[in-house]
Amino acid sequence: MTDVTTKKGYNISVYLDTRRANKNGKFPVKLQVFTSHPRKQKLFATKFKYTQEEFSSIYTAKPRKEHKAEKQKIDAVLLHAENIAQSLTPFSFEKFEKKIYLKVGESIRLEYLYKSQIKELTDNNQLNTASNYDLAQKSFIRYCEHYKKNYLSLTLYDIDKKWLNSFETFMINNLEKSSTTVSMYVRTLRTLFNKAIDEKEINKEFYPFGKRKYQVPATKKVKKALSKQQLSVLFKSNPANHYQQKAKDFWFFSYACNGMNIKDICLLKYKDISEGSLTFIRAKTKLTRKANLKPITVHLNDYANHVIELYGSEDKSPENFVFPFLSGITEPKVQRLKIQAFTRFINQHIKKLATANGLTDEISTYWARHSFTTQGIKNGASMAFMQESLGHQSPKTTQDYFGGFDDDTKKEFSESLMNFE
Repeated sequence: MTDVTTKKGYNISVYLDTRRANKNGKFPVKLQVFTSHPRKQKLFATKFKYTQEEFSSIYTAKPRKEHKAEKQKIDAVLLHAENIAQSLTPFSFEKFEKKIYLKVGESIRLEYLYKSQIKELTDNNQLNTASNYDLAQKSFIRYCEHYKKNYLSLTLYDIDKKWLNSFETFMINNLEKSSTTVSMYVRTLRTLFNKAIDEKEINKEFYPFGKRKYQVPATKKVKKALSKQQLSVLFKSNPANHYQQKAKDFWFFSYACNGMNIKDICLLKYKDISEGSLTFIRAKTKLTRKANLKPITVHLNDYANHVIELYGSEDKSPENFVFPFLSGITEPKVQRLKIQAFTRFINQHIKKLATANGLTDEISTYWARHSFTTQGIKNGASMAFMQESLGHQSPKTTQDYFGGFDDDTKKEFSESLMNFE
């Protein structure tokens, strides 16, 4: 056994695993990786197999001439492993294993990077984000097919300002996609670049985004909030059927509960309700931030309590869902489909109700969150209060939710300027 010892707390050895021989009486040669903090050891397979006598003759300080070439091959594998280990700061068995078996150039190939990222997101139940990456990859495939390029051989080194500008033009002119869609897709690519740079797979000088490089299309901030008057019209409206009534009830439940999104509503459990309030952690936050998870507390007003009473599950056990949409369903993928279906149901019927009452047909569940934010600020709530109520990490995100002040508010403010009483 020969060691390569580093000062980083790990030790890499070439090791003949004599626990089980193959049919030819030979044993596999493995890399033995050991860390002292924490004390952990793992074996990694190589392509080499020898008898004990062969290994003793080959892997020695001074092998015979006929064995030198074979030893050099093993040393090359050991050196490759050491280079990988040195690039990991701090050392991680998971990252080491991921890199040790990669083919040369695999770690910068787009097809591999998207496949790995989608798997990682799926394993972490970030299914919506995984879907975004899948759609982005399909758009790159279509671009390559159009220009008769091989997507499978495309690497990060091939992506530069010119390539990205060409892709954007193709998406908008050929596929008639919006700048928002282009922005969503290229931002996944930007994330993969940043990840590859962090993992030292590519030098940051090849990063194609930023000043004097490719600029990701800025998404237009569309106003998605109903005014106080529009909210009154919608709230007092008479639904044409029980579908519209249910959609209206849950839209306003979201509005009344700090603009809670539909996924979090579906995931609410009775244990989250206590003494007239409900406390929850956004599902989105659980997946994107592991540290400093801040629960959101919502005071349940009469309307919110009415919706819970009307649509709540009969079984009010602490671990039971408040609303029965996901009852008996534990598979994340199936839960996602159910949540998406219920969101579509609300959007479909709230649009019909809104248009029947002279309101915008662009309304969706997302408008409830924006409307809550806008009305809160107009009613005097501070940005910090609204940030906490929405569970945002950044005040900039909360600011983006604010729909702005309407003309009546501006007029009222202007007229009050000369009121010195």
